[in-house]
Amino acid sequence: MNILMVSSECVPFVKTGGLADVVGTLPKYLKKNGHDVRIIIPKYSVIDGVKYNLKTLPYRLAVRLGKEEIYFRIKQGFLDENIPVYFIENMRFFDRSGVYGDDNGIGYGDNRERYIFFCKAVIESIKAMLFVPDIIHCNDWHTGLIPAYLKITNAYDGFFWKTSAIYTIHNIAFQGSFDAATSVPLAGFSWEDYKSDKLEFYNTFNFMKAGIVYTDIVSTVSPTYAKEIQAGFGNGMEVVLKTRKSDIYGILNGIDYSYWNPETDNNLAANYSKQNIENKILCRKDLIEICNFENGNNSFVLSCVSRFDNQKGFDLIIDAINRIQNTNIKFIILGSGDRYIRDTLLYLQNKYPETVKIFNKYDENLAHKIYAGSDAFLMPSHFEPCGLSQLIALAYGTIPIVNKTGGLADTIYDFDKSKTPNGFVFDLYSGESFVEKIKYAYKIFNDKTAWKNLQNNAIKCSFTWDKSVKEYEKIYNIALKRKINSTIYR
Repeated sequence: MNILMVSSECVPFVKTGGLADVVGTLPKYLKKNGHDVRIIIPKYSVIDGVKYNLKTLPYRLAVRLGKEEIYFRIKQGFLDENIPVYFIENMRFFDRSGVYGDDNGIGYGDNRERYIFFCKAVIESIKAMLFVPDIIHCNDWHTGLIPAYLKITNAYDGFFWKTSAIYTIHNIAFQGSFDAATSVPLAGFSWEDYKSDKLEFYNTFNFMKAGIVYTDIVSTVSPTYAKEIQAGFGNGMEVVLKTRKSDIYGILNGIDYSYWNPETDNNLAANYSKQNIENKILCRKDLIEICNFENGNNSFVLSCVSRFDNQKGFDLIIDAINRIQNTNIKFIILGSGDRYIRDTLLYLQNKYPETVKIFNKYDENLAHKIYAGSDAFLMPSHFEPCGLSQLIALAYGTIPIVNKTGGLADTIYDFDKSKTPNGFVFDLYSGESFVEKIKYAYKIFNDKTAWKNLQNNAIKCSFTWDKSVKEYEKIYNIALKRKINSTIYR
């Protein structure tokens, strides 16, 4: 089938979080299964057109925002040389230093206009290129208007008569909710469309609600998260989701083991494998040296690679650092984001230089070293739709310590509650529960036989995309059958 993957980001071109990893990986497996899959994202200025050999296609197109006509061009590159990636280029909306906001994490004031424009530009681009998708797979709030355009403004456009929409929620905390009085006409909808069972959401215009209401199938990135967002963790969207209850599927993300593989990873001081994990100790030594920790060879090395965001449980991590000042326990954190979290972590590094190391940046090479060189990986997330970091940690034989939520609950099996444990799980979101679990993990760490068995369980886990791709193909086919049954040929 013809599949168009629409997203606000995609690795390797641009990334702020796990969404980019999914959009940059899933199409490879769909392509391998024989589908004609293509990707379309905005052409942000942070995307290096020379590096990725982007070519400008011979189209000069326009869309209307309110009464204004805005022109754009399409650039084309490739993912893995055989998957076309299209880039919507408009200097006004995408020629900026950041993706969603400035360097201080403050969102751009015109994000509403930027992504209304992007959704409209996607529709016009595929028509101009004569690529007729069977499936348009939309991701998160930035693309939520596309299913609505297909069902409302383009409902009688013969180009899309056989096209179905899939809408994937990667993080329901970010919904794209804006003032209705100006948003409805700006997006090109009528006030007849702005009703409680359509686009209206508590007196606002909400991109995500549009996606949920008008898509053919809703998916989320883990089975547990699919249940959670309908039962109190939907950020107000629970009632809307319950109206689509029979159309919601939770499909666990996978990771690319050709990239996250300690046996072939060129970033590591030494390689190791599932069959022989012994060289992990050399990666550990390398990481301790990078952090300038003295007498760290016998320490319990804890790490976190994450966006600095309250969602990720940094209140618990900060509390744990303050409460656990055993010099044999080290904390290594790599990430960027919220200024308060950043400043607090840097303060703790200055206060406890022997036990805390903060890298306030995102460094891909260093991330690999941290995953490989750590003993345990901290993910006390308040909520976690799927989580990729815990899967990467497992691939490197590093033991996750996680809160029982979302995809973490689906992938990490507690040391005391599973026959084949691969981590430590606490199920009460509190500083006390997290600290006690860290201390318990440290106790098991000192039992070298038990810890080695745990490492072997972890590194042998397999969360590939192969199973997930079959699940996506299943919901694509369900959506297509519904479209065939409902289409009135004119």
